[in-house]
Amino acid sequence: MAYKRTEVAIEKIIASCDGNMRGALEALMLVNEHLEEELQRLYTIMSLGDEGEEYRFETVH
Repeated sequence: MAYKRTEVAIEKIIASCDGNMRGALEALMLVNEHLEEELQRLYTIMSLGDEGEEYRFETVH
């Protein structure tokens, strides 16, 4: 079932870029970059911790 959802999502992304695979990849990379920036901001906020407690996170890259 998850495979089907993934396939449908991929087809929608490619269609939204007029069938241009390179455009679809570029769009996904830009979205990923934005999400990584958001995560970095959250990691920074969390590293401040509560009452001096430090949270540690590992990133994917």
